[in-house]
Amino acid sequence: QVQLVESGGGLVQAGGSLRLSCAASGRIFSINVMGWYRQAPGKQRELVAAITSGGRTNYADSVKGRFTIFRDNAKNTVVLQMNSLKPEDTAVYYCNVDRIGYYSGSYVRDEYDYWGQGTQVTVSS
Repeated sequence: QVQLVESGGGLVQAGGSLRLSCAASGRIFSINVMGWYRQAPGKQRELVAAITSGGRTNYADSVKGRFTIFRDNAKNTVVLQMNSLKPEDTAVYYCNVDRIGYYSGSYVRDEYDYWGQGTQVTVSS
């Protein structure tokens, strides 16, 4: 069917940068909102940034001015560029699609709330 494959992440010092990528694979017809969430140990998963198919973006207040989300609709990918990283950005980052349409035989089926496997981002002080 459809998979979200993440790449990027790793260990970086405070003030550094990382780039996360997420590619949706499969017989995709359409993707609505693509976003990145994160979950730190002992905390709830939270929205980091999201972008609609039309390019409208939404950011958590804690990352505004430091993170940038963009997507390539033709390649079904979304990228999160993270600059000026802080230790409090340390978390597992998850790619999310709120609604994805994909070909199943002659039909297009919709699936909701697709998640990637998660990638660890660690920022050292």
